[in-house]
Amino acid sequence: MNKQEKSYLELLSCTFPTIEAASTEIINLQSILNLPKGTEHFMSDIHGEFEAFSHVLKNGSGAVRKKIEDVFGHSLTTADKSALATLIYYPKEKMELVQKKEKDMDNWYKITLYRLIEVCKTVSSKYTRSKVRKALPPDYSYVIEELIAEKPEVLNKEAYYEAIVNTIVELGNAENFIVALAELIQRLVIDRLHVIGDIYDRGSGSHLIMDRLCKYHSLDIQWGNHDVLWMGAAIGNKACIASAIRNSIRYGNLDMLEEGYGINMLPLATFAMDVYKKDPCTRFVLKGEVVATEVETELVKKMHKAIAIIKFKLDGQLAKKYPEFGMTERSMMDQIDYEHGWVTIDGKKYQMRDMHFPTVDPNDPTKLSPEEEDVMNHLQSSFIHCEKLQKHMNLLMKKGNMYKTFNGNLLYHGCMPMNEDGTFAKVWVFGKEYKGKELYDVIESYVRKAVFSVDSVEKKQAEDIFWFLWTGPRSPLYGRDKMATFERYFLDDPEVKKEYKNEYYQRLDKAELAATILKEFGLSPKNGHIINGHVPVHRVDGEKPVKCEGKLIIIDGGFSKTYRKETGIAGYTLIYNSYGLTLAAHDPFVSREEAVSNEIDIASRQEAVQYTDHRILVGDTDNGKQMKCRIKELKALIEAYRLGEIKEKTK
Repeated sequence: MNKQEKSYLELLSCTFPTIEAASTEIINLQSILNLPKGTEHFMSDIHGEFEAFSHVLKNGSGAVRKKIEDVFGHSLTTADKSALATLIYYPKEKMELVQKKEKDMDNWYKITLYRLIEVCKTVSSKYTRSKVRKALPPDYSYVIEELIAEKPEVLNKEAYYEAIVNTIVELGNAENFIVALAELIQRLVIDRLHVIGDIYDRGSGSHLIMDRLCKYHSLDIQWGNHDVLWMGAAIGNKACIASAIRNSIRYGNLDMLEEGYGINMLPLATFAMDVYKKDPCTRFVLKGEVVATEVETELVKKMHKAIAIIKFKLDGQLAKKYPEFGMTERSMMDQIDYEHGWVTIDGKKYQMRDMHFPTVDPNDPTKLSPEEEDVMNHLQSSFIHCEKLQKHMNLLMKKGNMYKTFNGNLLYHGCMPMNEDGTFAKVWVFGKEYKGKELYDVIESYVRKAVFSVDSVEKKQAEDIFWFLWTGPRSPLYGRDKMATFERYFLDDPEVKKEYKNEYYQRLDKAELAATILKEFGLSPKNGHIINGHVPVHRVDGEKPVKCEGKLIIIDGGFSKTYRKETGIAGYTLIYNSYGLTLAAHDPFVSREEAVSNEIDIASRQEAVQYTDHRILVGDTDNGKQMKCRIKELKALIEAYRLGEIKEKTK
């Protein structure tokens, strides 16, 4: 044993001070290795749709209903199974409805408790008793453990369980106990949640989704371009702030800014009413169904234009500051001929449909006016000092990454920037070129430097990486040649509004694409998969979410209402359990009230992606590999104890 090995084993002996302690841990770990792997749940591009997200989270993309089927089979009617599923999703709301109709509630409580206990036994069976115990609600942990644990020493089990259930009902604790069991089932049915980016924008409930994720038991997030936009805004990048506000106004989500995060929009509103008072702002209508009075609509249109012009100016400043980002020509305010009213894009002139720019200096078009500067300073302060926003961004930083390798799969939101010949594209990042995995790694390092660096120059430089990730043509989170926001506002030609995707998206039907990328990240092309989001799958046009001959799966199916006409569905989710990968396509979620009163679940059409020829065990997972390493280390520790190289720490 060399000095380094002995030092490590000495450290390990602090946790396992005796042969018995080390042996017990080996036995524990060895038993866990032979359990079925936990169920992983993949969601992507949620875009603020809180109600639909919440429901899919509760039903585990059909995993809860499947457990009910496994437990009760033909012993319950379809209606009874639907009622039980709804109760598990929304226990409080469902019981309120039952109480209005049911005459014998005590009997209903007893029947329901027995059914929930049976489901609990099934969903907890793949975990160790220790792991289940940690998931139990504190107030009822002892009683639930008694009910779901097998007790071979009890001769009359039926009487034993009946006594416990009867006591729960007699003491008036049935409702709270049912809620506790329902929430426990929701928690145990999914072992880990993967969110493949774009929690923010479009819908109005992004802050509510983040609240829910802050409490989730096991989670990782792969940043999407909309997420990094808000991360950049939270650290004070003005270009990101302007874009985040423009998105919120565009989709009628001012309530999320003002009430959800407490962002003071009065300075922008006052400025917009003053500067654009006589401007009808006809090009700045809102997207989607927005309920507002005529006066409110006019104010919001003016705010919309005001923040859009500020955004274009700030975009231009950064495009010129970082020519390596390849966006110099996207400084759109510099491309306008203010005398003749046209703009030059890719060498071609287009007639502008709105030339009312009272805050623009034609000699310095990207410079903010003093009033615009004042508005942005107020907004920057609101974003930086919003406690709730900072809490949410801390979660994105703590649980988030540019990509993740997990159990043989590669998870990322956008794309791998590629050249036309299929090779990885080199991207300049602050003076140096990177490509492939190295590009992802260096970008993530700069994202973290923007928050944690103590070097003020480096920190300031890193803050601008968020803007590049949001909109850059070589950004692995964006993957288009441009973001044609300016063109959509001011031009009529449909051709100039087109955004062309990176070569990556042209190669999605080629198996070698996935193989090359998986190898780049150290994964097996034979057994691994790429789980991808970002670009909605147009199922209505016959497009399939499974690409590269089954090795790449795009799970952006249109959670956002604004995409559903294009996709024909309301989102894809993916389940990876001990039997393999299963993709689910969801129909639109109507409302929580509809789900509870009519027991309407999100209809999920399950499509098998890949089933394994043997059940996957914990020993086959990344966690299992770590356990095997620990077992090896513990055996070395035991040997060291027995040879007298390390002394046991007995009392």
